[in-house]
Amino acid sequence: MINKQNLWFVTLFSLILILGIYYVSIDDEVASVLKTENEDDTSEVIEITESDVLVALEVENDEEKQALMEEYQNVLLDTSSTLEEKNVAYENMQKLNNSKAEENKIKNLLKEKFKYNSFVKIKDEQISIVITEKEHNSEVANNIIRSVQELYDDEKYITVKFNE
Repeated sequence: MINKQNLWFVTLFSLILILGIYYVSIDDEVASVLKTENEDDTSEVIEITESDVLVALEVENDEEKQALMEEYQNVLLDTSSTLEEKNVAYENMQKLNNSKAEENKIKNLLKEKFKYNSFVKIKDEQISIVITEKEHNSEVANNIIRSVQELYDDEKYITVKFNE
């Protein structure tokens, strides 16, 4: 049985791990975009670039994962939750952390092998990849799908979308 001290340690460690992974995975371009969003200069014309689309998708995905993480933490900290509910919540937290690490691994693979900036979202057996590249064809998409599938032993449903 998990006591409160161990539960707090696991919860805080998970939070620190997620924030650490997010900090390490954020690149300078994203950081500069996030920093300039805080400035209140409405006289400028705003242009949306490919990286802005990826940043928006990343932020949305991170908010979704953070909401799930908070939900699982609330179950773990709730004294009225059963042991089984707490175990399920803890396992789901682990899956969430693992999926974030896998997403980063796939992004790094696409960056190194294909030189593409991408957004990756993993949900169960589905992997969605958005790439900001104007030139694309089905052969490139097939190569990406094969490269990502090589990372897994079991069959995954992989989609590749090119955002122009």
